[in-house]
Amino acid sequence: MCLDIDDTLINFTAAGRRSLEGLIGRADMWPLWERVTDDHVARVVAGELAYAEMHRSRTAAFLAELGVHVDPEQALEFEDRRTALLRRSWRLFDDVLPCLEWLAAAGVTLAAVTNASGGHQREKLARLGLGTTFDYVAIAGEMGVAKPDPVMFHKVCSAVGCDPDHAVHVGDKLTTDAVGARDAGLTGVWLDRHDTGPDAEVPEGVQVVHTLAELPELLVSEFARVGVPAQR
Repeated sequence: MCLDIDDTLINFTAAGRRSLEGLIGRADMWPLWERVTDDHVARVVAGELAYAEMHRSRTAAFLAELGVHVDPEQALEFEDRRTALLRRSWRLFDDVLPCLEWLAAAGVTLAAVTNASGGHQREKLARLGLGTTFDYVAIAGEMGVAKPDPVMFHKVCSAVGCDPDHAVHVGDKLTTDAVGARDAGLTGVWLDRHDTGPDAEVPEGVQVVHTLAELPELLVSEFARVGVPAQR
């Protein structure tokens, strides 16, 4: 069983919004922050930008979009203050621990799979009590490949000794997580926490849940089609 981290296990968007708003005094800049972040993460994964420079470069680019030009030291200071606020805001969704406990009791091998870069993802898991929960943690910035590239999913399956057709990946992004996993030969499950419902066209072969509390029932009721995850 593969699980995305941000906005699947951890309510990252809410924490990110709060920390950014606290620094700039505006609540409408989160979409811009996400766009600039996605661009910089893609550059890291492509090997065009060192991870050590990514956060400072991303912050400087974001502030430049707001018409505020800063030097590297000022960008780093802003990023340090934002990160401190962010760490205090990290929270697990309420459905996470019961689901993980069920999966662990069932003896399912667990992998966390994220497109974020760097050790801060492991820090998040550790701070929230999930540091030893996963058998494997796959971070795009360390692997040189990212979801929805099939190579990402295949590397994870290989690392835990599981055939793709016996693996399930759950994530909050329809294309990046669910469709990407399906196209790589896994069962893709879209965690539609916002109940997009009829407004979203769900591709064939993609399962949908609105909370992780629905995941055990899905795995049991669709057991034959979903496949048997690798045992510990």
